[in-house]
Amino acid sequence: MKNVVLCIFFTLINKNIPYKGGDAKMNSIQFEYSMPRYVLSKMMGKVSKSFYWNSRLSCLRFRRVEVPKLPNDEWVKVKVKYGGICGSDLNLVLLKDSPTTSPFASFPFTIGHEVVGTIEEVGSKVENIQVGDRVVIDPILSCITRGIADPCPNCRRGDYNLCNFMTEGEISPGMLIGTCRDSGGSWGSYLVAHKSQVLKLPDNVDDLNGVLVEPFSCSLHAVLRNLPKKDDTVLVIGAGTIGICVVAAMRALEIPCRIVILAKHAFQAQLASRYGADEIIYLTKNKNYIYETAKSLYASVLEPIFGDPVVQGGADLIFECVGNKQSINDALRFARHGGKIVLLGLAGIIDGVDCTTVWLNELDIKGSFAYSTDEYQEKKMRTLQIAIELMRNGKVDLAPLVTHRFPLENYRDALSTVINKRKGSIIKVVLEP
Repeated sequence: MKNVVLCIFFTLINKNIPYKGGDAKMNSIQFEYSMPRYVLSKMMGKVSKSFYWNSRLSCLRFRRVEVPKLPNDEWVKVKVKYGGICGSDLNLVLLKDSPTTSPFASFPFTIGHEVVGTIEEVGSKVENIQVGDRVVIDPILSCITRGIADPCPNCRRGDYNLCNFMTEGEISPGMLIGTCRDSGGSWGSYLVAHKSQVLKLPDNVDDLNGVLVEPFSCSLHAVLRNLPKKDDTVLVIGAGTIGICVVAAMRALEIPCRIVILAKHAFQAQLASRYGADEIIYLTKNKNYIYETAKSLYASVLEPIFGDPVVQGGADLIFECVGNKQSINDALRFARHGGKIVLLGLAGIIDGVDCTTVWLNELDIKGSFAYSTDEYQEKKMRTLQIAIELMRNGKVDLAPLVTHRFPLENYRDALSTVINKRKGSIIKVVLEP
């Protein structure tokens, strides 16, 4: 084992992958994949999670890099004001991502896709966007951003989050800004975006709401594509940013449904209630929460010969916003016969999930990835634009969800804070490049 670690160490310190970009320099937090770094991080991360972000030998690097250039005259450069730390970013840092997503990234890349900032530079073919405009960015890198003349069927339909060509075109592979080495990301001082990705912020939508437009849109898309019916009982599993935003989206859209939410912490429960949840159930290490949730859903509990209790009846619609073994099993457990489960929690490879109720209760399970175009007030719009409209019209104010802000160079403290949520009232943590 000692020889293996030494071999990895010397490979790491002699490996140098250049960053392709412009001439000016900026601070950036990058993900640099190499097999030695990955293996060493996996080994040392079992001893201490902090190795993933607190070691020069991990895949995470704080460095001076070249500011990304505009790929062509249809792009703009954005000076980042706030860059959010997303659950998907944490999966990346903690090396929990499935290798299924790895072809849709190009290394090394600057992390971060939640962003609010100002326009710094405008390409000659960009109209109606000016230097100094305050903007948010739709980070998905689909056909139009890649300069593909004949867009794929999904992009033509408006489902550009399901683009078939995220590894092709004029820029390097990447599903999103923040996974592509050419675009930069919001964990850096600057990023570049195609003109089609830029959305201006109204004067009455502040920057803290602005940085939450993207995560709110993830929840909003899931709700708009899976609208609860009048008087449905909806169960939201997880009271982090996405779970609370699901509640906020249903209330902002004025959907007359009953909302029950599973939460871990009191501060999460308070926010869930503030944004419109009718009832909060606290998750516990024992099985008491199963009985409490079943009671809230007017369901009965049956005892198997061994194992967890079986729930008969349950919620009409469930939004699963965590993505781990317990949350997936709970979603399958608490759905009524013929109910629907929407998966938002970025579940990957999970052992120990009991799928019996999927066929036994004929459940409808739906995935939800990011956002695209959705229908609002009988018009098709980008989900992020709908989110901005709801904020502009005073239907939702998400600024209270930003509980912590850190300078970019203090990213280690930021990551330690967001990963150790039980130590404080922590919802959304943002970086200030």
